Amino acid sequence: MALKDFAFKLLNKDKYARRGLIETHRGNIQTPVFMPVGTQATIKACTINDVKKTGAEIILANTYHLMIRPGVDRIKNSGGLHDFMNCDLPILTDSGGFQVMSLSKLNKIDREKGAIFNSHVDGKKFYLSPEESIRIQLGLNSDIVMIMDECPKKTDDYKVIKKSMELSLYWAERSKIAFGKNPHKAIFGIVQGGLFKDLRSESLNKLIKLDFDGYAIGGLAVGESQKQMFRVLDDIKDEMPGKKPHYLMGVGTPSDILGAVKRGIDMFDCVMPTRSGRTGLAFTWKGRVNIKNSKYQNDNSPLDENCKNLNLNKYSKNYLNHLFNTNEILGSMLLTLNNINFYQELMSSIRENIERGTFDKFHDKYIDKL
Repeated sequence: MALKDFAFKLLNKDKYARRGLIETHRGNIQTPVFMPVGTQATIKACTINDVKKTGAEIILANTYHLMIRPGVDRIKNSGGLHDFMNCDLPILTDSGGFQVMSLSKLNKIDREKGAIFNSHVDGKKFYLSPEESIRIQLGLNSDIVMIMDECPKKTDDYKVIKKSMELSLYWAERSKIAFGKNPHKAIFGIVQGGLFKDLRSESLNKLIKLDFDGYAIGGLAVGESQKQMFRVLDDIKDEMPGKKPHYLMGVGTPSDILGAVKRGIDMFDCVMPTRSGRTGLAFTWKGRVNIKNSKYQNDNSPLDENCKNLNLNKYSKNYLNHLFNTNEILGSMLLTLNNINFYQELMSSIRENIERGTFDKFHDKYIDKL
């Protein structure tokens, strides 16, 4: 049986907020969508079946970490990433560029060779060219592949950002050639340019000429303010291709997501719900809850009495507080699932409000609350 081609359909709009559908041979993805992050072929502190029960339709995995441990060949010999981690959902893999910048003990950028870096695990030297990044991602058998880009650290130096943006465009072209023809998969370009409107516009329009399956905005969530991030999205929202998905990488908080959807973004990922869950911070419709706080020691109410999913409302704040104060693993598991479930509820509510034409009202109600 022939595999279904990757496709995106725009179903509704409410001003710039978009309601869409990504079609893949592994299943459809309702947008706007939040992708739980499975950095090392696992969503930390929970099983993939429980993640699916929250309503998640796609997850993200990390090329940098998987190339270092366990290595692409080991995963490829296991039948690919889906078989390796027992996941039948679509998987998006990033290119590894951000981790090269943020994690490697030593790195050097070479226009032709790509990133030359030492592993943050054991210091072993690696070479990651655009072609190698695509080879690894195809070896992992991911469904959405990201181009290799350079992710410079946050700076106001225009010349540094321009040089980096131009290098990312050169690598984008090489990534597209290396990807070849894979109609049942997708390759996304990544818009760079820091906080500079002209560089973002130049990057986007040159990527459009290369005709990618989707367009991501990278180089944000690296220390800039939310106001600055929203300004970047405002600067290019009229230039983003209307018939392709728009992905804001590494973002973010619930209010980040609401503001970005308002500016035309369809796809999100972030470690925040899982990392926060492991450290005792819960996201709820009434706001954030630091479950370690002593005020919850005699609070026998659940985090969310309306949540019946995975029986999460069976556990009291009192009990969760005890689990964290005694370093019990179950506490991290339960709060992680609560947060992933909340993020999926948020995305579902966003989609419903776009369909009704009431997204602005929903946005204004929760933008400062969540």
